[in-house]
Amino acid sequence: MSKFTDSLEEKLMPIAGKIAENRYLASIRDGFMLAVPLITIGAVFLLLANLPIPGYSDFMAKTFGPNWNTFFMRPFEATMSVMSIFVVFGIAYSLAGHYKIDGLSTAAAALAAFLIFTPYIVNYTPEGAKKAIEVSGGIPVDWMGSKGLFVGMLTAILTVEIVRFVVKKGWVIKMPKGVPPAVEKAFSALIPAAIVAVIVDIIRLIFTWTPYGTVHQFIYTVLQIPLTRLGDTLPATLLASFLEQFFWSFGIHGANLVGSVMGPIWLALAAENLQAFQAGHALPHIITQQFHDMYMLLGGSGSTLGLVLGMLFFSKSKQVKSVGKLAIAPGIFNINEPVIFGMPIVLNPIMIIPFILTPLVLTILTYIVMILGLVARPSGVIIPWTTPPVIGGLLVSGISGAIWQLIELVISFFIYLPFLRVVDRQYLEQEQAMAVESQKG
Repeated sequence: MSKFTDSLEEKLMPIAGKIAENRYLASIRDGFMLAVPLITIGAVFLLLANLPIPGYSDFMAKTFGPNWNTFFMRPFEATMSVMSIFVVFGIAYSLAGHYKIDGLSTAAAALAAFLIFTPYIVNYTPEGAKKAIEVSGGIPVDWMGSKGLFVGMLTAILTVEIVRFVVKKGWVIKMPKGVPPAVEKAFSALIPAAIVAVIVDIIRLIFTWTPYGTVHQFIYTVLQIPLTRLGDTLPATLLASFLEQFFWSFGIHGANLVGSVMGPIWLALAAENLQAFQAGHALPHIITQQFHDMYMLLGGSGSTLGLVLGMLFFSKSKQVKSVGKLAIAPGIFNINEPVIFGMPIVLNPIMIIPFILTPLVLTILTYIVMILGLVARPSGVIIPWTTPPVIGGLLVSGISGAIWQLIELVISFFIYLPFLRVVDRQYLEQEQAMAVESQKG
């Protein structure tokens, strides 16, 4: 087993390291992190506008009038409905920082490029009409939301690469000494931003001659729809789960690696569920970002909260019990580095098995109970991944989600228990041997 582990580490560590250091994946991950707080705020306001409590809507309407939910919907529309804007800005800013070029002006150029790609046509259905008509001169919110995510990501990367090339060539306006820094930055960004605008507009023009009409429609049809459909499948999710835990087993942050690829897909699926939830329609997807955060990783990567409870209440080794005491508080908030490195699980052939197995089992079971309708699908409401179990399930799936998380906790405990006993026995024997040696000394 040791030789097998060493062989895997030798072959896979370089590959994982290159993935972790990939500037594009890292920038996409960081760009989404900029958007997450705003998206979370918008999702919470949407939840408050549609609380699944009998009589809630009638009570609010009687108290605050028929348009009471406008107060909650406006923050939602200003955040979740235009998430692509934040993502574009965040990715461009992060990638520009990697190249050590001015992040603010580059991110602004990326946002302008994204708007150039966006068709200024809005579908509007007049009162009493059955068909929508196209109205020009307006920015369509559809492409500002989840449907525009992939165009936004690609636009941000393209913009930064163009700006980097222009700056590297020295095609910038240089101001004389004594000019205020803000003015100097503004003029130095002028030529790179102009070149970005020209290139992006040419690309936009080319796509008007294609059957797709726009870059947005092309990317959405050819790239985003197939990828989101793939991300919504159980096999793809199980593969993502396996890789996430597998990399963690060697001390590599698997959640960051997998999340940089799957995060945009799962977030787009969550946004589609949220739109359906808002409209009162059936939720189209089971697997979303909340499915991953709330049901696959109970207590953090490896779903280790059940393990921590076992360490705390059923272990005999002082070392294991001490790690359990240290890990329980962060584990409740899905932070589990103390147990991953303190147990340790990293490079531990015994504990790696349940660490990989537990999320796979929970993913399959959760998918089944949601298919059967026993547990409500995630509504698409974005909540922080640090939300404690039971509360998280309640917020994304109602009371059935909270109950299911408790059941998951029991299942994860029993999967980890036999492996915990083996490790606990090993540590206990070592502690007893050390105690005998100290008495002899």
